Amino acid sequence: MKAEFSKVEAKGLFCTTKWSLIARSADIRTPESQIALAELCTLYWYALYAFARRSGHDVHTAEDLTQGFFLHLLEHKTFDQVNRAKGRFRSFLLASFKHYMSVVWHRNHAAKRGGCEKIVSLDAENAEHRYGLEAVDDLTADKVFEARWAETLLARTTNRLRDDYIKAGKERIFSRLQMFLLHAGSEEENSYQSIAEEFGLTASGAKTLIFRLRKRFAALLREEVANTLMDPADVESELHALCEALLTAQPASVD
Repeated sequence: MKAEFSKVEAKGLFCTTKWSLIARSADIRTPESQIALAELCTLYWYALYAFARRSGHDVHTAEDLTQGFFLHLLEHKTFDQVNRAKGRFRSFLLASFKHYMSVVWHRNHAAKRGGCEKIVSLDAENAEHRYGLEAVDDLTADKVFEARWAETLLARTTNRLRDDYIKAGKERIFSRLQMFLLHAGSEEENSYQSIAEEFGLTASGAKTLIFRLRKRFAALLREEVANTLMDPADVESELHALCEALLTAQPASVD
């Protein structure tokens, strides 16, 4: 049994994914659970790949580990670690991957490296190029995983926000204002004035555009985070943890 990961990704169904759907329906033979698992794994595979590389595995082994892990999840009828880490999909996925790396993969796949069925469309060449740019010398594999998870959430949220603006015929506005999402240093008066002049607005009107952009981004980010949690009450703590992960992964400034 397996899910069509590439087809699910192409359909753009990520916004409907609920970790609670998977965790509450431990039997992944159900179509809903299969689709949800496929969506989440396709979205977060790079975080696992980066974890494997930082753990000391070479490029090919990291790719095999990632592919084999997804196949392992889909072949099992139940999630044997779901009760221990069901609150956060992030915690469940990493705990399951560690178990797979230490026990299952070495037992079932080490003797036939490269033989894993390719059920996830991994851009291994691009992934390794991306990993080569990582400033991870002072980070543990766990910290690398958390930081890449957080970056994936931010990228997913930004893409959803861009789609919203495109559908509303405001792609140019989004492209111009995107710099205000994550860079507080862009909030200088001359930046507001530049936006105002470009779109024929007052400075106050430009600030309103930016406020609305950020408000929608924050709402979408909370929604993305909530989709990886069992309890919506955990959103704030998860957002805090992800912010910490990003800050920890920032390269130290050079005086």
